[in-house]
Amino acid sequence: MSFYSSIARFYDAENADKTDDIDFYLELSDEYPGAILEIGVGSGRVALPLAERGLVVDGIDNNKPMLERARARIAANPEVYTTLTLQEGDALAAAFPKSGYSMILLSYNMLMHFHQQEKQIALLTRLRDMIADGGILVIDLPNAGEPYAGTDSDAITLERTFIEPESGHMVMQQSVSALDRTTQFMRVLWIYDEITGDGALKRHTAPIVFRYYFPYEVQLLLRLAGFRLDQMLGDMDGSPFEDGCPRMIVLAIPDIELEPEGEDEA
Repeated sequence: MSFYSSIARFYDAENADKTDDIDFYLELSDEYPGAILEIGVGSGRVALPLAERGLVVDGIDNNKPMLERARARIAANPEVYTTLTLQEGDALAAAFPKSGYSMILLSYNMLMHFHQQEKQIALLTRLRDMIADGGILVIDLPNAGEPYAGTDSDAITLERTFIEPESGHMVMQQSVSALDRTTQFMRVLWIYDEITGDGALKRHTAPIVFRYYFPYEVQLLLRLAGFRLDQMLGDMDGSPFEDGCPRMIVLAIPDIELEPEGEDEA
C-alpha cells in the first residue's frame, strides 16, 4: 500500500492548522487571475478552499484514496465547488483539462516526491507548456539547510496529537527519520498511535522517502525547463529566504526570452 493510501484517513486532521499557504495563494490569485492547476491535489486541502472563493481550479493526483476524500467533500456541498475539477492520473503523462494556467502550484512538499533529476525536469518542462506566458509557478519546499545542519538521531519524535474526526479517536503522530546527505534523501517512518474507544492502542506505520532541494539546484532545474526565478521567500508570510528560515517558497515565471534547447545563436 502506498504512503498516502495508508495515511489518507489522518491527513486532513493532522494538517488542520496548515492554512498559511491557502491565504498566500488567495492573495497571489489577485495578481494572477485565471485558472489554477495544482499538482498533487490530494484530499483537496488547498484546492477546495480556493474553489470556495470562486476560483477555477484543476487538480491532479495519482492517489485514489486521497481523491476520494476530496470528492466526498464536494458531494456534501456540490454547489460550492462548481469551478473545481479533480483528475486521477500521473502528472507526467495525463492529459490536463486545459492549458494557459495563470497559476500552477506544486504545493506543500510536492516536488520532494520526484526523486530522479530526469523526472524533475520532465515535470517542470511539462508545466512550462501548460502555463500562460504571464503566469506564475509556485513551489513550496522546506529549507534544506535546517535538517542538514541538525544532528542525526534515531529517537522517535512526537510531531503532534490530534482527534481523527470520523472515529473521534485521539492520534499521536510520531516520526523516525534518517537523512542521507549525499543523495539528499530523507527516509521517514511515520507512526500513528491511535487510541480506540475502549482505550486500546492501535499502531499504524507508513514509510516515505523525500528528496531535499537546494536554492541553486532549483534555479538550474527551472532554467532547463524554460522558467526563471522571480522570487524566493523564506515562508508563506513573505519573509526573505535566509539562514534559519523554515521554508523555500519559489515563484517562477516563464522565460520567454530563453532560446529553445539546441538552437544555435545567430
